[in-house]
Amino acid sequence: MSARAAARRPGLNRYRFLRIFWRVVLLLVVAIGSVIFILPFVWMVSTSFKATDEVLRFPPIWIPASLRFENYIEPWARLPFSTYYKNTITVVALNLVGTLLSSSLVAFGFARLRFRGRNILFLILLSTMMLPSQVTLVPTYYLFAKLGWVNSLRPLIIPVFFGSAFNIFLLRQFAMTVPLELDDAAKIDGCGYLATYWRIVMPLMRPALGVIAIFQFTNDWNDFFSALIYLNSPKNFTIALGLRTLQSTILYVPMQQVMAMTLITMIPVLAVFLIAQRKFIQGIVITGVKG
Repeated sequence: MSARAAARRPGLNRYRFLRIFWRVVLLLVVAIGSVIFILPFVWMVSTSFKATDEVLRFPPIWIPASLRFENYIEPWARLPFSTYYKNTITVVALNLVGTLLSSSLVAFGFARLRFRGRNILFLILLSTMMLPSQVTLVPTYYLFAKLGWVNSLRPLIIPVFFGSAFNIFLLRQFAMTVPLELDDAAKIDGCGYLATYWRIVMPLMRPALGVIAIFQFTNDWNDFFSALIYLNSPKNFTIALGLRTLQSTILYVPMQQVMAMTLITMIPVLAVFLIAQRKFIQGIVITGVKG
């Protein structure tokens, strides 16, 4: 036995060496990639504290000589950023409520109810994901113009209350992992479809709902295209349009102030993701278990 173990030892040592070697290589590749991706963010943070001459200096400097906190204060005097944040928070809050309620209700119907043509309707729903939004932009704008909703926040809020194909698909996949026996037990206790949806399925879909909430929050907070199309008055601008207005204003705005306001805008998105990171990954993993 000892001779056989001695014969196996070189192969075992070689296997361990190769395993450690490739793990080190993988870690180095990941570390280099992380540094490359984080460099623009570090440069933005550094620039937000610089003076004008330091921003334009070549070769560039990473650490400013002194921290200029006025870069974070002066833009608020140039433009009504408090109004921009108020409009953005309004849109984000209402859209979160709308997308969670509408998408989860439709997903519940596709996942738990048995009716003729269910699969065909779901296929039609998924086919809308293949249609670019630019195709429907003109008729949608014409519809909102006829309703008198242009230059208001309603075109950014109302459509969300009719559900989203991607969100419905994600929540349906998750709802199908919930045992149907729970529905039968709820019926025995006297629950109807809506009561089963609200009391049984909705609490169990919290990980997937968290994923949808993060997606929706990020999309609405950073949405520039829809706001650019439907909003004309500065009093209705969101933060994305506000940043663009700051950058393209007639008065000269130093680049460091633009970087400072961009960093402030990023903080809520980063905070939401860092706080809900575990739930986000859990929801993504569990959602794809059953199809």
